Amino acid sequence: MGSMGDVGRLLIVAGALLLIVGIFFTLGGRVPFLGRLPGDISFRSGNVQVFVPLVTCLLLSVVLTLVLNLLFRGR
Repeated sequence: MGSMGDVGRLLIVAGALLLIVGIFFTLGGRVPFLGRLPGDISFRSGNVQVFVPLVTCLLLSVVLTLVLNLLFRGR
């Protein structure tokens, strides 16, 4: 395929990723443990609240790495 085929594939993959991110943001608040895992840091003092989701980010990174490796392994 030429360059247009590559652009088409890129747009399809980008659209699929946007769909997955949209579903995640829509349903993300309904997953009870997401953002409250041991190792996630939350600090509140007066009007200031700081939240650092370290373990949640690591978990999402591992899951996305596995999913993307499975999707692109066939290439």
